[in-house]
Amino acid sequence: MENEHSYVAHGTKDAHLKRLRRIEGQVRGIARMVDEEQYCIDILTQVSAVTRALQSLSLGLLDEHMEHCVVEAVRQGGDEQAIKLKEASTAIARLVKS
Repeated sequence: MENEHSYVAHGTKDAHLKRLRRIEGQVRGIARMVDEEQYCIDILTQVSAVTRALQSLSLGLLDEHMEHCVVEAVRQGGDEQAIKLKEASTAIARLVKS
């Protein structure tokens, strides 16, 4: 299918959504901890866990994007190849900075 997103092609959409719902629950838990004025270090521990979960999700999506979208663009060549490679490079740079 043309323009099919990598997570659809890899069949991981539901797994990503499940992971995002879990992360969403963690973030709500952190908000509750702040509201209940819990110990700062405990809150920071949970923030770190959410950060790692988001990084893991990001790396998974990036892997899928490289394996599906970038590989397909390279096969096509031309402008599409250059665009997808630049997108991937920019995404990697954002992930490294975060």
